[in-house]
Amino acid sequence: MTVENGKATRLRGNPDHPVTRGFLCAKVTQYLEREYHPDRLLYPMKRTGAKSKGEFTRISWDEAGDTISRNLQRVACEYGPEAVLPYSYAGTMGLLNGAGMDRRFFHRLGASRLDRTICSSAGTAGMTAAQGLRYGTEPEQFRHSKLILAWGANILGTNVHLWPFLQEARRNGARFYVIDPVKNRTGALADKFYPIYPGSDLALALGLMHVILGEGLDDAGYVERHTRGIGALKQKVKDYPPDRVEALTGLPKQEIIGLAREYATTRPAAIRLNYGVQRSERGGRAIQAIAYLPVLTGSWKDLGGELQLSTSHAFHLNRPGLEMPGLQQKSLGREARLVNMVELGHALNELANPRVHALVVYNSNPAAVAPNQTAVRKGLLRDDLFTVVLEQFQTDTADLADIVLPATTFLEHTDLYFAYGHYYLQLARPVLAAPGEAKSNVEVFRLLAARMGFPEACFLDTEDDLIRTLLDSPHPFVNGITLEQLEREHSVRLNLGQPFRPFAEGGFGTPDGKCEFQPSDLDYVPPIESRLGDASLRSRYPLELVSSKNDDSMNSTFGHRAQVDEDTGELWMNTLDAGPRSIESGDRVRVFNDRGSVMLRANVNGGVRAGAVRAPSVRWPKRSHGRQGINVLTAERLTDIGGGPVFYSCLVQVDKCGD
Repeated sequence: MTVENGKATRLRGNPDHPVTRGFLCAKVTQYLEREYHPDRLLYPMKRTGAKSKGEFTRISWDEAGDTISRNLQRVACEYGPEAVLPYSYAGTMGLLNGAGMDRRFFHRLGASRLDRTICSSAGTAGMTAAQGLRYGTEPEQFRHSKLILAWGANILGTNVHLWPFLQEARRNGARFYVIDPVKNRTGALADKFYPIYPGSDLALALGLMHVILGEGLDDAGYVERHTRGIGALKQKVKDYPPDRVEALTGLPKQEIIGLAREYATTRPAAIRLNYGVQRSERGGRAIQAIAYLPVLTGSWKDLGGELQLSTSHAFHLNRPGLEMPGLQQKSLGREARLVNMVELGHALNELANPRVHALVVYNSNPAAVAPNQTAVRKGLLRDDLFTVVLEQFQTDTADLADIVLPATTFLEHTDLYFAYGHYYLQLARPVLAAPGEAKSNVEVFRLLAARMGFPEACFLDTEDDLIRTLLDSPHPFVNGITLEQLEREHSVRLNLGQPFRPFAEGGFGTPDGKCEFQPSDLDYVPPIESRLGDASLRSRYPLELVSSKNDDSMNSTFGHRAQVDEDTGELWMNTLDAGPRSIESGDRVRVFNDRGSVMLRANVNGGVRAGAVRAPSVRWPKRSHGRQGINVLTAERLTDIGGGPVFYSCLVQVDKCGD
């Protein structure tokens, strides 16, 4: 970063980092605009009018702390501490400000625990079921691949630092294929694009295994040495011949056969699997089945083979020491109840014994990102719900708060960062002074602990104390890495072999180190809201909506920008769906189902196949027509495993609007 007279003028990547290599994604390149935006929240505020009005006045931190502590104590006394619900996710990826002093605070209070499932929990469950240990291919190894499958992975939009390694592989003769319902920028640059129907990934994986096992293309030696249950898996995949899988996925059977043969016989072949796959009703099991593919082919033996979904499980830091879940014993004598964050609308409106009477939101904007937006907003509007929001901007959620607290950005506080796309641990120190009276999450929850009278010394821990606690881990991947080393080097590779090939000789996360195939869990049932799902729903809402990520924003983080409004105001349609509705590019359209409706602008292109539509997410509802964002259409149903959201299992109808 370049700083002149105390103000940052340029933000750039670390040229010495072996993965990021000095360049930033399109999202972070916008960050200085966010840092100095005139709408940045600078002071604590309290609501002065009705919740629906969004009227606030500035107050002091003393008044804010007193008001919050008084109300949390009142709620805990009148209804029990579980009537308090924290709500947070990945607005910051830092461990201290994302899952540090806040966890200690809510554990000590005895508040309800939040099951943080909105992003990756189904994929986590699927990978755990398949491998036990959720390790993956190093990004640096992709340069050695001869075939790369991007499955549900918009690499240019969400993993751009992997792209140079893929391009290096392609220059050396590698083929690059994309499997996705949406032909995004990554798909447009692929050597082959496979336009799968939304939510049918499990069926495709089973179909590929049918061909691989049926034609004897598996690595029999690796399978014999390092797996259990192959007989049952062979029997299961017999039920998924290519002609059946064609009907389920929309891919021609000859392409399915060809892909299976090519993947199984090309060495090394790598899969970059991403979380788009797991945002459907069968998403968790789809991840599990896809993760079996490199086991069957023995791809884990190959440099530049294997599979990557996430690398985060390798960061075996001392999370219990940081979060201190044992503090719950102080107030409850047991674990507090667990509330799934996907079901926030239900939690705020229907959960009882006790009802939620206080909500503390940080690192998230649930009024925009949570599904079933109508129910979420109804709950947030309750007069008997005391809501605190820690934020950098006046989001839709902040508009419905009783107290709003100004939060720092990652440039303004100390934190420790793990990764889910590589294996480097990183320390960040503040490079800019916090503007106005903004405070970090660590500071805020330390302050609130003092106001609540919590006597434990852990609430006095400094940021460096918290980092040292995290690093106090016996696991060989982490053991020996110190704060002093991070201070010198900024980013430090985990203690892994060079190259890291976690399952080359087995070593899966089971007692005997063998991958255990569990085919009884892998029957494909089409999502309720899909082309092959509930017939009554499909008759009224015949189009499958995929609200995938907008390339240049991080969920709702950049929702204050006009360009995000432009990018997320579109509905991609196929000509075969637009034509009968007399819809052309540029037309205003209404997208609706039983849960609500949104107004968007049609973009009739080759980006989706017939029967599917795509709306980039996530726009702030208050900047949308009628204050309705895309998640007014999505349901609170959960994935097959992992309790994740089914954002991409969503049926809608589309009408052209009058001028």
